[in-house]
This record gives sequence, C-alpha cells and structure tokens, in this order.
Amino acid sequence: MDTAWQRFKNNIPLRRFVVLLLVIACLYEMRAMMNTILLTFIFTYVIVHLIHLVQRYVPKMPTGVIVVVTYLIIIALLYFVITVYLPMLVGQISKMVKSVMAFYESNESLRLMSYATHYISKAELITQAKRAMTFAFHTVTNIGTLTVATFMSLILSFFYTIELEKMKEFSNLFVKSGYFKWLFEDLRYFGKKFTNTFGVVLEAQFFIAICNTALTMIGLAIMKMPQIIALGLMVFILSLVPVAGVIISLIPLSIIGYSVGGIRYVIYIFVMIMIIHAIEAYVLNPKFMASKTELPIFYTFLVLLVAEHFWGTWGLIVGVPIFTFLLDVLDIKSVKKKSKKEVIK
Repeated sequence: MDTAWQRFKNNIPLRRFVVLLLVIACLYEMRAMMNTILLTFIFTYVIVHLIHLVQRYVPKMPTGVIVVVTYLIIIALLYFVITVYLPMLVGQISKMVKSVMAFYESNESLRLMSYATHYISKAELITQAKRAMTFAFHTVTNIGTLTVATFMSLILSFFYTIELEKMKEFSNLFVKSGYFKWLFEDLRYFGKKFTNTFGVVLEAQFFIAICNTALTMIGLAIMKMPQIIALGLMVFILSLVPVAGVIISLIPLSIIGYSVGGIRYVIYIFVMIMIIHAIEAYVLNPKFMASKTELPIFYTFLVLLVAEHFWGTWGLIVGVPIFTFLLDVLDIKSVKKKSKKEVIK
C-alpha cells in the first residue's frame, strides 16, 4: 500500500491530473458561491496588480497605504454612482424602454407583427412572452444576488490585500512541510498557471471593452442618439464577452436606432458595429492579447457556446480564459508571462 501511494506521489502528471479533478469537483460543489469566488479573484487580481505597479515607481510605498487609499477611492466612486449616476441611469433606461414600447406600438411594428403571425402561431408568441417575463424576473433577482456577492467580494479582497505579505508567508507554510505537502505544491502550481492565464486574458478583455465602449459612444453621439450613458453601459457589459459581445450589441442598438431614425439609423449602426468589430479583431486583439494564446474565431465561438450552456452569463465572460488555462496546463499552447514577477502567489 505504501509503495503504491509513494508511486502515486512520484508520478507528477497523474498526481496533478487527480488534483485538478479534485479542484473541479470542489468548485462544482461550491457553484452557488461562484459569483463571490470569481469577483473576489478579479478584485484581488486588480488590486495586487495596482500595488505592484505603484511600488515599481515608488518602492518605499507601504502596501497598506496603497490598499486603504484604493478602497477609499472605490467607496467614493460607489457613493457617486449610487447618488448621482444611478438615478440618471435609471432615467435613461426608462426613456430607452419607452422608445422600444413606442416602436412596438407604431404602425411599422404592427405591420411586422401581422406579417410574423402568418408564420408564427399565437400560442408560440404567448410562450415566448412568458419566457421573456420569466427572464426579466430572474434578471431582477440576480441583480440583488450579484450586489451581495460584490459587497462580500470587496471585503474579502480587502482583507487579502491589506495583509498581502502575511498571506504569502502563511500560504508558503503549506508547501514547506506536512504530510500533504505535495498536494499544496500542485495547488500552487495550478494557482500560478490560473493567475497567469485567467488574469491576463480578463485584463486584456477589460481594456478591449473600454475601447469598444468609447468608440461606440462616440459614434452614437455623432448620430445624436438618446440615452448614450445607458447604451454605453450596455455595450461595455456586452464587450466583456470576447468577439461575440460587439455583435450581440447590434440587436438592442438597432431597435433603439430604428425607433429614433428609422431604417437609415439601423444601417448606420450596422456599419458602425462592423467597423468597431474589425478594429477589435485586427487592432485591439493583437495589441492587448499579445501576451496570451490567441484562439481562432471558430474555437472562440465554440468555447462561448459550451461555457454559456454550463455556466450561464459567467460562462460568456470566463469561458475563453478557462479554456486558455487548460491549454497551458496540458502544455498544448503556453501563455507568456507579462513579467518575471507573479501577480498573485
């Protein structure tokens, strides 16, 4: 028995495969907490990255000072968002919904609906309407759940980063000694791989989303579209979905554009989105994704479809980073590190 156990511990590929399966099983059992887990990782990654960035230029700056100042800024921004931006956003979303309702009540919409009823039964329309109402109800519920998860994630990431050095020292104790030293060594191995791939891909996609949103809002402002802030927020969230996000945003933007300027605005929006998609594919992706494994568009869409099926909305955001992480772990295609220093150890 001892010999078989020793052979298992010495067989590093088999051992790491078993540990990876164990991690996946644990995450599956903790799937109800997945929002908190992912948000905590994202917040922690960003704050630790900021700490290293500041200390690169100001080496003597204490970590605690950077963390406290950063979270004070976050609290101030949250106060600004809740008291100033949120009421304005709610007002613009309300106007946007009214624009969509006005479109559906217009003569053009009635003609389209009468044409559609020739091919779609009323029962099917009622079923789709019920699904839409159910989706809206779940969306409102998920917003409340996501708010709580965000609050908890901010607290957890704060306590992690405020004691960053102590966390590193304490975590290193698990790999220095103990009967399950090998287990924690493998967990650290996967943790470094995960941070290197997942963090870099998410960071790059975040900057791409900012660029897409800025370009879209400039185009909407030139077209004198209403509710630009609300539309910009929608485009930013959708742009976090690699490749497909910009195309998905075409549907709601076209509806709003048709209600404002008719078919002419729909054509303008279609051309604008195609130009932005081309900029993302041929300029932004090579620029921001140079430090990660680049995937063909077919694989990207395939990963998004599978990830959305298993993980829902989160799958659209984290599917590509997780797939890239698996490619790196399996030594199929490795990800180049951004720097010699790991962001999270």
